[in-house]
Amino acid sequence: MPAADGVPTAAERAHAHIRDAIVGGGLEPGTMLSENALAAELSMSRTPVRAALARLQEEGWVRIYPQRGAQVLGLSAQEIRESAQLRLALESAGVFHSDEAARRDLDARMQPNLAEQERALHAGDFPAFAEAAMAFHSAFVDLAGNALMTATYGRLRDRQRFSLTHHAGRIIGDADAVIADHRAVLAAAVAGDAVEFTRLLDAHQRDSYGTGGPHL
Repeated sequence: MPAADGVPTAAERAHAHIRDAIVGGGLEPGTMLSENALAAELSMSRTPVRAALARLQEEGWVRIYPQRGAQVLGLSAQEIRESAQLRLALESAGVFHSDEAARRDLDARMQPNLAEQERALHAGDFPAFAEAAMAFHSAFVDLAGNALMTATYGRLRDRQRFSLTHHAGRIIGDADAVIADHRAVLAAAVAGDAVEFTRLLDAHQRDSYGTGGPHL
């Protein structure tokens, strides 16, 4: 539980640090984690680290082996695919339930975002691209003005970052195509064409990963 004053507890700080390293690519699947090493790295005792690892195991990011440590799990191809399919459904629903005023506002707000995506990709700054891309995609969900849809999409953020990070090389290599795809899906959303938006976004996800299913 958070501290009464709103300051993150040691366990929360440890959880955020380890989770961010996993979803951001700093800790690859299969890596073994030591409570002692993590405690020393974070300048805290083993107790909050143990609590953080237990929480991460509940979330599916690690598997704890008694007396041995915790192994980073990451996401399987099926988990990535299922998460992407849900994001696709939520983004498409956001466009479907949007109104013209919201779509005009979206166009104005996303032009600087697209410029930042393009800058970051060509500069090789993948973390900056990932942040901009996730904001870009979540904006389509927000069009509906549905708090439950927005909250559901937000819970997929770590899975989305993991997916992006673990396909960074492919995305950077296809930088111009990725930006062109994003411009096309934005144009379909602004036009209020939910069917075309869904078609373009589905194709974009498949092309970005080349695995026969949507993942981006």
